[in-house]
Amino acid sequence: MIGDAPTRRQKRQAMPPGAPQWMATFADLATILLSFFVLLLSFSEMDVEKYKQVAGSMRNAFGVQRIEFASDVPKGTSFVQQEFETGQPQKTSIDRLRQITSSAQRRNLTRLDEQLPIPVEERQRGLKEQAQAKQNAKVEENLKRLRALLAEEIKQGLVEVKRAGTRIIIRIRERGSFPTGSDRLIKPFKPVVEKIATALGETAGGVTVAGHTDNVPIDNDRFRSNWALSAARAVTMYHRLVTAADLDPKRFTVEGHADTRPVASNDTPEGRAQNRRVEVILEHGGSGEIERSIDALLGLKGGGKPDEPSSTTGQ
Repeated sequence: MIGDAPTRRQKRQAMPPGAPQWMATFADLATILLSFFVLLLSFSEMDVEKYKQVAGSMRNAFGVQRIEFASDVPKGTSFVQQEFETGQPQKTSIDRLRQITSSAQRRNLTRLDEQLPIPVEERQRGLKEQAQAKQNAKVEENLKRLRALLAEEIKQGLVEVKRAGTRIIIRIRERGSFPTGSDRLIKPFKPVVEKIATALGETAGGVTVAGHTDNVPIDNDRFRSNWALSAARAVTMYHRLVTAADLDPKRFTVEGHADTRPVASNDTPEGRAQNRRVEVILEHGGSGEIERSIDALLGLKGGGKPDEPSSTTGQ
């Protein structure tokens, strides 16, 4: 009957004094686990020889390794680690090794680098530098030849030979070449023009003949302005050069610039005398000739004929 069931207070009073029975079972279990781990520790061992073998095999496989001092003392292994895999991820030996290429491997790598083909861009850059050096040598050679050929005229101040990049400028002064206000070449100066024509015939490239004047206005029956005078003098010089050495007219360009490109101040008589001139400009080509030189070095053949210089008159 419900009334006959013992109450909770009566149960507590009925328990015997002392530790509960489950505590003794828990203590036995803890003792057994402690004994088990002590046995595991006693079974562990330091296999130094095996460690050395593993290190030697890694050194042979990856080359000479850098010695690294371990911050932790090496610990022994146990059969638990050998038989079972832990849940903690382990770093591989590759992460800790630092490979240093041996001398033999370095020689092999150098030999392989020498056998690799040179990149196209690097090869083209080298060929371009080679073509530019060849072109510069050619310009310097022609410059020395012209200065030697016109040494007397240069000394007298009638002619000036200078270089501007890949161009050679032969600057002919008005004094000794043309009478004032005229486009007729002075007879004693014709042998000088023949020298210049002979030098042009021994070189390749376009030739520009440009006439220049000072800023003093001119207006007579033959020339209405300095533009007409500068162009007429350039044409006279062109005809004399072509006929003197039988040069190809297609190489020439004739220009007249009047007083728009002075080389000295027009405020003094000396400056105006320098500005009255005719320039014979020998072109040694630009990027087009360098590209053709590169093709020649590569052994290539161009797809079309090279451009022919045109004969024009510009102002």
